[in-house]
Amino acid sequence: MKQILTLFIVCNAYTTFAQDKVNWHDVTKWGVEGRGWGDQERKKWFDRFPAKADGKVTPSVWGLSRHSAGMMVRFKTDADAIHAKWKVTSPRLGMPHMPPSGVSGLDLYARDSKGKWRWAAATRPSKQEMQATLLRGIKPGIREYAVYLPLYNGTESLAIGVVAGAKFERLAPRKAKPLIFYGTSITHGACASRPGMTHPAILGRRLDMPVINIGFSGNGKMHAAVGDLMAEVDAAVYIIDCLPNMNAAAVNTHCVPLVKQLRKAHQHTPIVLVEDRRNANSWLMPARSEYHDANHAALRKAYEQLKAAGVKHLHYLGGDALLGADGEGTTDGSHPNDLGFVRQADAFEPALRKALGVKPE
Repeated sequence: MKQILTLFIVCNAYTTFAQDKVNWHDVTKWGVEGRGWGDQERKKWFDRFPAKADGKVTPSVWGLSRHSAGMMVRFKTDADAIHAKWKVTSPRLGMPHMPPSGVSGLDLYARDSKGKWRWAAATRPSKQEMQATLLRGIKPGIREYAVYLPLYNGTESLAIGVVAGAKFERLAPRKAKPLIFYGTSITHGACASRPGMTHPAILGRRLDMPVINIGFSGNGKMHAAVGDLMAEVDAAVYIIDCLPNMNAAAVNTHCVPLVKQLRKAHQHTPIVLVEDRRNANSWLMPARSEYHDANHAALRKAYEQLKAAGVKHLHYLGGDALLGADGEGTTDGSHPNDLGFVRQADAFEPALRKALGVKPE
């Protein structure tokens, strides 16, 4: 009986807490990365857009902007266990094609002795308000950690807990210019198994830069109202990856004005235009393949038009290789699985390094 009880406790470490007092640290007291637009008023603290966006962007974009996709909080501690308690805004914790761990969960990373970010722990959400031990039995030493917030749910509150007596240092959001990803459900995070597995998050770790994720499921359409908000942020790079939600006619109408809108506000900031990925089964579907061909051609046309007009610091990323060539990079033919997100990050990284003027590692 004693052995069974011991096994039960070990297997349920996710929800089991030490009897020692845990000190809780409210992350809103020092801030999260990915929450752009400075201290502008918010309707909820973890909203991606400031309150003024309500009524300017479409209702769908506004609603989706209230998801905490791309947000990440950093801290240092020497604790041998890290706890979290958080509350999400919607009872829909998961989706048919995306697990609750990605939709509503937290994702813990740590820097190793060489300064490289490495995965440490993830959560398994089961209700709107949760408390969990993220990791227990951590080897001694003070190190930097990062917690990524839910992708497809809003965050109502989040606190990090360590045992009383452990060192805990709040790390304010970095002041470096961020990468801003404007896109669709794929940028938003569908269908990563956990929040740190999206390509914007992966690239933020690889390039060691803050990231602002303004992906909107089904609603990444190069809207001028979103462009106005983007232009308020002094970014390191603007990445425009909206084609999965657009057709060739929409690209012809919206791409050139959006780039000119950003360029008017920021003359030298690199802008990367990204082609649509190809659905993994488009080789079997002539109409879908033709749709991708037309989309790609429209974006290429806009790119050439902008270059001919003298727009500088403009870059282009093809879409054919974004998910690989074997068809194994998606959950449903369209949205990446974790493998697909790694492949997308592999494709994006050299393009972003070129745009930033950073040498390959």
